Amino acid sequence: MTGDSCTSQCRGAHNHLRLGASLYVPGNRNNLVEIADRQKYPELRSVIFCTEDSVRAADIPFVMENIENALVRMSSNVDLMRFIRVRSPEVLARCLQMREIRKMDGFVLPKVTCDNLDAYMSQFRREDSFSVMVTLETPEAFDCSAMTRLRSLLLSSAYHSRILSIRIGGNDLLNCLGIRRSISHTIYDTPLSYVISMLVSIFKPYSFNLTAPVCDYIDSYDLLDRECDLDLTHGLFGKTAIHPVQIPVIERNYRVSIEDLAMAEAILNPSMPAVFRMHNSMCEPATHVNWAQHIIGRAKIYGVHNRVECVSDAFEMTS
Repeated sequence: MTGDSCTSQCRGAHNHLRLGASLYVPGNRNNLVEIADRQKYPELRSVIFCTEDSVRAADIPFVMENIENALVRMSSNVDLMRFIRVRSPEVLARCLQMREIRKMDGFVLPKVTCDNLDAYMSQFRREDSFSVMVTLETPEAFDCSAMTRLRSLLLSSAYHSRILSIRIGGNDLLNCLGIRRSISHTIYDTPLSYVISMLVSIFKPYSFNLTAPVCDYIDSYDLLDRECDLDLTHGLFGKTAIHPVQIPVIERNYRVSIEDLAMAEAILNPSMPAVFRMHNSMCEPATHVNWAQHIIGRAKIYGVHNRVECVSDAFEMTS
């Protein structure tokens, strides 16, 4: 398989914008097939079956058997992105030997650092088309130089084509600080606000998508809603859902406004001037093109809110 073809399989068909709210499901559950086939949660866009923090080490043999038995029974043709969060490179190797493992789209790699990245990635064969989401959740994530080194590794030809997203493990990072946020505070009201901004500045300019940390207060919809808005403000897309009731709250934030969609379409229109005003905003295609592409991609998947008549006030801005 050539590098280009691997990129197409690993990153093209499974664009990160499709992740939406990724539901974490412990691998010891008895309804993995119903979830994986969207029978239980038909609105689900992506699911992550977990063999790590959500299950005890002593239960791993059962969890692995449970996942493999579920794989055999899962449908092959379901519009759902399926991942396994492995526990270690050894667990990844075991997963790759499972029957029907190709029904999975990829794997979430926990606690990734420069020191263990190769141990994980070397488990894949060149012809494997699995996507990978690496998780930053160790003390190294607080170290700008360590994250810069990790970025260089992820950009290498051996790894880059497989990387679908970089996940920020908020609870593990707070645990490093001995902190658990209260029910009245978003993740951005904690010291992780700086860490998230740092990680975004290191990885996003190199075209890596970063997903947002979990909000572990299940029924606090206002808190989750505020946090999702801040996720997007910080350039994060995709968020772990620890309970199905969080899914619609997360994904309604991914809808775009009719005004933003109109501006995005205008910015990508080659007939528009180099800078123009629209909806009382300056639009400059040279500097807003990435934003515009992101908005249009989100609109295609999640739709549009605030459906009011859009009156274009686009005109060329003059000095």
